[in-house]
Amino acid sequence: MEITIFFAQFWGSLFMILGGLSVGAKFLGRVIKYTEDITITVSTGYITFLMGLVTVILHNIWVLDWRVAITILGWVTLLKGITKIGFPEHVNKRAQDFKKLQILWGGIIFSFGAWLFWMSFTG
Repeated sequence: MEITIFFAQFWGSLFMILGGLSVGAKFLGRVIKYTEDITITVSTGYITFLMGLVTVILHNIWVLDWRVAITILGWVTLLKGITKIGFPEHVNKRAQDFKKLQILWGGIIFSFGAWLFWMSFTG
């Protein structure tokens, strides 16, 4: 359970910060602009890949409670990293879909992070 708490606090904090920046400072829009540069997309893909891989290796727990959200997040992050490394042009095209609703997505990201962080103390 300790690793679950760590990941819930880590991912929760990260998502609250990034979601808050996306709503307040339109951070998500700037990140989407960076996807136009394939070098940046591939470079961040390696970081994303590693974060997902670490999460999957240390927390591959398939249970019917809130902890499965961390496992799914790890797998999604791993696959996103692979996509950014192998298909950076596709990432740019998909990122454009999020640009119009960046404040909404920022709120969703923040809310998910707050939920994960909350669960780390109550779950």
